[in-house]
Amino acid sequence: MTDEFDNEDFFEEDFEDMDEDENYEKFCFLCHRPESQTGRMIELPNNIHICSDCMQKSFDTMNQHMTDGKINYADLFNMPNISMIDLSSLQNPAPKPKKAKKKKSESQPEIDLRNIPAPHKIKATLDEYVIGQEHAKKVMSVAVYNHYKRVATDTMDEIDIEKSNMLMIGPTGCGKTYLVKTLAKLLDVPLAIADATSLTEAGYIGDDIESVVSKLLAAADNDVEKAEHGIIFIDEIDKIAKKKNTNQRDVSGEAVQQGMLKLLEGSDVEVPVGANSKNAMVPLTTVNTRNILFICGGAFPDLENIIKERLNKQASIGFYADLKDKYDNDPHLLEKVTVEDIRNFGMIPEFIGRLPIIFTLDGLSEDMLVKILKEPKNAILKQYQKLLALDEVKLEFEEGALHAIASKAMEKKTGARALRAILEEYMLDIMYEIPKDDSIGQVIITREYIEGTGGPKILLRGQEMPLLEG
Repeated sequence: MTDEFDNEDFFEEDFEDMDEDENYEKFCFLCHRPESQTGRMIELPNNIHICSDCMQKSFDTMNQHMTDGKINYADLFNMPNISMIDLSSLQNPAPKPKKAKKKKSESQPEIDLRNIPAPHKIKATLDEYVIGQEHAKKVMSVAVYNHYKRVATDTMDEIDIEKSNMLMIGPTGCGKTYLVKTLAKLLDVPLAIADATSLTEAGYIGDDIESVVSKLLAAADNDVEKAEHGIIFIDEIDKIAKKKNTNQRDVSGEAVQQGMLKLLEGSDVEVPVGANSKNAMVPLTTVNTRNILFICGGAFPDLENIIKERLNKQASIGFYADLKDKYDNDPHLLEKVTVEDIRNFGMIPEFIGRLPIIFTLDGLSEDMLVKILKEPKNAILKQYQKLLALDEVKLEFEEGALHAIASKAMEKKTGARALRAILEEYMLDIMYEIPKDDSIGQVIITREYIEGTGGPKILLRGQEMPLLEG
């Protein structure tokens, strides 16, 4: 040992690696089991470790094929199911063995009840970024607050608080994903956002259902205990509805719903560490989903037609019958959704039953789109103003221009996503021309410019007008 420390090649970095490796455990080069299962490993050159079981099997196999004290290699190599060590790996530098973090033996303090943010505080933070959707923000704030309390009081007494998985329904571009991403900034629990469109039944090309949990494990830095108290948001959940009028096997529809039942209810799931798919070279770990909160969201296209059909059947005969077109322009039609409507859409009853909280998001009106343009902390207009401020140019929008932009966005019927596309179109020439002229001090976007009947107001330095309100 003294010779090693006298060697000039032993640097301070080696001490850091030794301290860091104490938090990790070695894996067997042959059977890939961790040291916590196999016991102490036998160390070979070039960071190769062999467990005692595999080493004993190798000796037993050689002893069985010895003739007159010599090994019969012809028989040995023809034996099935015998895994031999590649001798070249002992000579050439091998990559570091796969390592997984050891579970900390000492129990970490759980979430403190006194530090749990109240629902009104969570909603107040959401209000800074998300316009409208008051009911949805209130539901999510209470659900997350209860999830914190559920984690904090998990082992307090014999009363088990059931988790409240959520299903959020709303048209495209109304802020479903944005709500969850904003929520992720406030939370201390790990949050993973997954997409249901890539999920398939096990054994088919695509992501297995367990990949949803593996994303949460990655968000928790492979800490299983931390991941088991996290939140998973599954977007585009309507894409796994049962396919209608098909003779082919539905590997990405009803089969995925059935596979997700165990995740939503709570069960032990084996997930790969540091990978999205299971294979022999990736260590597995077990995650219990009983304390994981699931939030599912989807646009559910054509669900409004199912609701209208149900409502028209209820009152379609007699003097007081409703007209068939009564609900055609109803902006709050989605609020009348029932579990039966979702089942008719293609979601199986067992799946819906594991999502007890169902709420809808409103479609965006023109006034809401105008507020989205200018009020949130990271509003689109503030982003463009910051870009031009780097060129020392003030950018302002007239109130009429904002309404013209919102009106064009309403025609596209893609929600708030249309605002960025429209602004990119009209700001292209301005962002291209302004860096050419250093004398430009202020640009005012007018309604006429948006409607194509005029141009923006451009003021030179020294002629800037006071900042317009709004």
